[in-house]
Amino acid sequence: MPLVFELCPGRMVGGDHPCFIIAEIGQNHQGDIEIAKKMIKMAKDCGADCAKFQKSELEYKFNKRALERPYTSKHSWGKTYGEHKRHLEFSHEQYRELQKYAEKVGIIFTASGMDEMAVEFLHEINVPFFKVGSGDTNNFPYLEKTAKKGRPMVVSSGMQSMETMRQVYKTVKAHNENFAILQCTSAYPLEPEHVNLRVITEYQKEFPDIPIGYSGHESGINISVAAVALGAKIIERHVTLDKTWKGSDHSASLEPSELSELVHSIRLVERALGNSLKQMLPCEKPCHDKLGKSVVAKVKIPKGTVLTLDMLAVKVAEPIGVKAEDIFQLVGKTVMKDVEEDESVTPDLVENCRKKAKC
Repeated sequence: MPLVFELCPGRMVGGDHPCFIIAEIGQNHQGDIEIAKKMIKMAKDCGADCAKFQKSELEYKFNKRALERPYTSKHSWGKTYGEHKRHLEFSHEQYRELQKYAEKVGIIFTASGMDEMAVEFLHEINVPFFKVGSGDTNNFPYLEKTAKKGRPMVVSSGMQSMETMRQVYKTVKAHNENFAILQCTSAYPLEPEHVNLRVITEYQKEFPDIPIGYSGHESGINISVAAVALGAKIIERHVTLDKTWKGSDHSASLEPSELSELVHSIRLVERALGNSLKQMLPCEKPCHDKLGKSVVAKVKIPKGTVLTLDMLAVKVAEPIGVKAEDIFQLVGKTVMKDVEEDESVTPDLVENCRKKAKC
């Protein structure tokens, strides 16, 4: 059984606990704090557990030349990449405002710390857990410092190899036992043939003592629901208010109706997963009573006859006789009364055959 831990106050992940659903707002707020608040409220209304953003301290995430390079994409909010990113980056004060709003709405608030200084800020404002984006998963100094903060962690694995993920596991585990790994492919939008949900199963084998989840960038909800059926304990999906908005993430994001359907479908699948005990359930009894088969006499069997298999048949019978699966247990037993052809062979007709036990 994977490790169960408290990701947020009062919210456990792993084991038989409900899948934790993260609505990744990221920077789909267009740099507008009012849109960001609408998205927080939308995530709550759709049933997500968490509204998540992306926090960067740009001079620590990018070097000077990266910020100065021209950015002419149709998604650009400025002439340079630095201008573009500054437009989309909220200040510390705005983050505190969003955190308070999320608390008011009643949804968990956190962010991916996209560099070490961003992690320091998120630690300062007391987010319940750290999300490590795929771009920092192989950044081992960052991972170690983040793990040492002592907060639970959720680590995406886009662009990484299994060998790297083993190192990630060892690095985090040495300082912090409360973390999960998410299968992820870093393409936007993600084509189904590149999802590789079977990696979830491999992670479960490789890291049996931590919860495994899925961070998806595909279109629609079906693949994410399938991830839950495979045992994903955390699901993260980008969300938007409008897929046609400017920004590279919008096309791989879920609109409100899709997020609602995702949450509904995940909860439905969780109910359907049930438990691993196979037995006839009370809800099946009406069907069994109506159509369940039992043993009948294929021919007339006189009292005192020792039963052979060719004397017996299996049919839907009234009254219900010896269970169909127990037919071989009747062979060699003696009938205590005459049994007419096509009559149910009930336990009271056969020696040493009690109603509540196999014959």
